[in-house]
Amino acid sequence: MFERFLDGKTAIVTGSNSGIGLGIAHRLARAGAEIVLNSITDRPEDHALAQNLAEEHGVNVRYVRADMSKASECRGLIEQVGRCDILVNNAGIQHVAPIPDFPSEKWDAIIAINLSSAFHTTAVALPMMRSAGWGRVVNIASAHGLTASAFKSAYVAAKHGIVGLTKVTALETAREHITCNAVCPGYVLTPLVEAQIPDTMKEYNMTRDEVIRNVMLERQPSKEFATVEQMGDTVVFLCSDAAAQITGTTISVDGGWTAL
Repeated sequence: MFERFLDGKTAIVTGSNSGIGLGIAHRLARAGAEIVLNSITDRPEDHALAQNLAEEHGVNVRYVRADMSKASECRGLIEQVGRCDILVNNAGIQHVAPIPDFPSEKWDAIIAINLSSAFHTTAVALPMMRSAGWGRVVNIASAHGLTASAFKSAYVAAKHGIVGLTKVTALETAREHITCNAVCPGYVLTPLVEAQIPDTMKEYNMTRDEVIRNVMLERQPSKEFATVEQMGDTVVFLCSDAAAQITGTTISVDGGWTAL
């Protein structure tokens, strides 16, 4: 879909050793960007993942561990890399519970990882982008950044916050060759989601197709999952010249969820 127009650019993708983040990293690498993968673990397989990605796309790729719940490590990730042309704030966690029963430590962790981390990484990356004269910040929000669901108070609050942070970042960089946008996916078919399907089939005594259409995608009008490749291509588009005047907005990849 895209030529290698990102040659010479360095892209940092947080929370990228699986799922959406890894899918985005693949598409950015295919477009020519050098990639920094990140997660909280530091296993041989994490570094092997970076090596495989490099070999597949012919770009430099490295893996850098950082705990996105800690401000110092968020900032240290960007500082350690030393260059950031494209920042994709993707790291996130989830917990589901009614507000009176929602553990305070879970609230704090979700706000830290899903929202505060993006502030800290952006704060360090923007001066680098200004020095280079070009930059792209893409925040992976959610349909829950635009609407809400019961029992997801911390996640919904964090994702709404990401949308607000996106707008502020865009306004502060509006007269520079830097853009900031939020991508708002609905349900995306990741390995984690795929692993949930068999147990849900047993719980509801449904077929795979019934579970997907009537349970998992109940609120997604298309009744189809978005794919990690579609998420990656959306991010690559936002890094292209075609998107140079797209900033401070949200792009929904949700099968019509937020049109309801």
